[in-house]
Amino acid sequence: QVHLVESGGGLVQPGGSQRLSCTDSGSILSIYTMAWYRQAPGKQRELVAAISSSDTINYTDSVKGRFTISRDNAETTVYLQMNNLKPEDTAVYYCNAYLLGLNFWGQGTQVTVSS
Repeated sequence: QVHLVESGGGLVQPGGSQRLSCTDSGSILSIYTMAWYRQAPGKQRELVAAISSSDTINYTDSVKGRFTISRDNAETTVYLQMNNLKPEDTAVYYCNAYLLGLNFWGQGTQVTVSS
């Protein structure tokens, strides 16, 4: 069983940076495709970034060049480094682990970009 815990959300000014973390100390996350999704009020949940077990990385167009997804060497934590944040990045960010049709979700962390 995978139990994902996100951290790092909060209030940040436009143009600022924030790093989100997703961890499960009891699992080796590198065997999963790990992804960050986000859901803004009144909108559908959307894929932000994903990293496969073979380290193939994909980003949604709106965050390319600003966000970076990565893993730590211990393979128990996945990060989302967010730079040059914009008000439209405001959302609840969710960590996801996918393997062989199984999906596991974290509880979400709120990111608010506002002056």
